[in-house]
Amino acid sequence: MEIIQKYFPDLTEEQRKQFSDLYDLYMDWNSKINVISRKDIENLYEHHVLHSLGIAKMINFRPGTSVMDLGTGGGFPGVPLAILFPEVQFHMVDSIGKKVRVAQEISQSIGLKNVTFKHTRAQDEKQKFDFVVSRAVMPLIDLINIIKKNISSTQQNSLPNGLICLKGGELEKETMPFKNKVVMHHLSENFEEPFFETKKVVYVPLS
Repeated sequence: MEIIQKYFPDLTEEQRKQFSDLYDLYMDWNSKINVISRKDIENLYEHHVLHSLGIAKMINFRPGTSVMDLGTGGGFPGVPLAILFPEVQFHMVDSIGKKVRVAQEISQSIGLKNVTFKHTRAQDEKQKFDFVVSRAVMPLIDLINIIKKNISSTQQNSLPNGLICLKGGELEKETMPFKNKVVMHHLSENFEEPFFETKKVVYVPLS
C-alpha cells in the first residue's frame, strides 16, 4: 500500500482504506478463481494497482465522465481507477463470467458505488462511453475496430474521447496506422520501479 501513497499522496481516508483492503480480498478470491498469476499476487500493488493508476498520469477524468473497462479480468484497470475517481462512472466488461464476478464482489466489499459490470463480449456491448480503457493484450488496431462504436461524440474532458490502454514492450509497428494521432506516455517518467521501464499508456482519440 505504501507504493500507492508514494505516488498518490492526496488520497482521502476512505480511498486509503479501499486500496488497503484490496490485498486481502484479492488474495482470498485468487485462491478460488485465478485472476492474477499465483507468482504475481505478492506484487499486487506494484504490478496491478499502481500500473492501472498509470492511466491517471495521462488524464484526470472530470466528474461525470463515463468509462468502459474492456476485458477487465479481475478488475484492472477499472477497480483502482474507480477508487481514484469516485465521481466517474466505470462499466467493466469481460467475456469470462467468473472474472467479472471477482471484480464485482471485490467492488462491493470495498463499497464502490460508481461501477457496473457485464459478462459479455466487447463486440456485443452497445453502450456509448467517453473513454474505453484496457490493459490490452490484443493489437491496437483490433481493439479500436471493436470499440470505436462505443465512443460517445459528446466531449467533456481535456482530451478528446477515445481509447486509453496500458501496454508494454515495442509498439512502433502497432501504432504505425495511427502515428499522427497516437500519444504514448512512458510510465517510467512517473514511477521509478524497474517494472515500469517498458510500460506505456497509449491514447488514441476516436471521436
